[in-house]
Amino acid sequence: MTDAPATGRGELGAGFWFSFLPAFSWLALFYFLPLLALLSYSVAHHDYVHIVRRFTLENFVEIWTNLGNRHTIVRTVYISSLVTTINALIAFPVAGFLAFYAGRFKTLLMVLLLLPLWSSYLVRVFAWRIILGYNGVLNSFLVTTGLLSEPSTLFLYNQFSMVLTLCYIWLPFMVLPLVTAFERLPRHLLEAAADLGASGRAAFRRVALPLLMPGLLAGSLSVFSLTTGDYITPSMVGGPGNILVGNIVASQFGVADNWPLGSAFAVVVLLMLFVLMAVLSRKGALESL
Repeated sequence: MTDAPATGRGELGAGFWFSFLPAFSWLALFYFLPLLALLSYSVAHHDYVHIVRRFTLENFVEIWTNLGNRHTIVRTVYISSLVTTINALIAFPVAGFLAFYAGRFKTLLMVLLLLPLWSSYLVRVFAWRIILGYNGVLNSFLVTTGLLSEPSTLFLYNQFSMVLTLCYIWLPFMVLPLVTAFERLPRHLLEAAADLGASGRAAFRRVALPLLMPGLLAGSLSVFSLTTGDYITPSMVGGPGNILVGNIVASQFGVADNWPLGSAFAVVVLLMLFVLMAVLSRKGALESL
């Protein structure tokens, strides 16, 4: 009796790893290689209009020693945290309503929520610029109703307008993970908590919230990272005194032609986001992205 020819483990392994080759090649070409180039520029020396390929940490030293640069990093973290917090407070009840109470209107409401994402990013920012501008919709409404005697300049080119616009733009990225988390929430656990005498607030805090936390952290990670890297909204509605790190990176690459310093700023932002991802991944946030 002859045994059937067995397929070698090495052949299976080669075929298995070969199936990953297209995806790995895509990542290597469009992610790892640009990242390595960014790291190499961040430790290069900038000599006026020339980039000298010698290892130096002077770019990171300049970021740390320059008071304006440190203030910009702190402002970026503050604005990103504020936008993330506001969006979380708005998205939590919205996601709960969509998951539990929307019923047959859920699809329509989800389409309305995602509809702004189908338009250009610049169009959405320009829309808020028109709404908040001196001759914009908001000022016209307030003057017409008599609440203001003349148009005000307080609604545009400040942190208020920047935070408002960023909250509007990134809100869907907070709602969607939370909707998924609410849909995965076992209803019978809440009913069991109520049967055991827990109040609605206690059941939410001790039963529902821990189960919803991965979705909340996933949305927070998305909103925080997207806000941190944004440079169009601050420049269009935030004004010159409210720039973020993304504006410095864009100006160093596009205006000052100082690629090493711009790369160093980008590396600092990436390190912050990597640390944040590492911390949140231990809480299950990446599983809900």
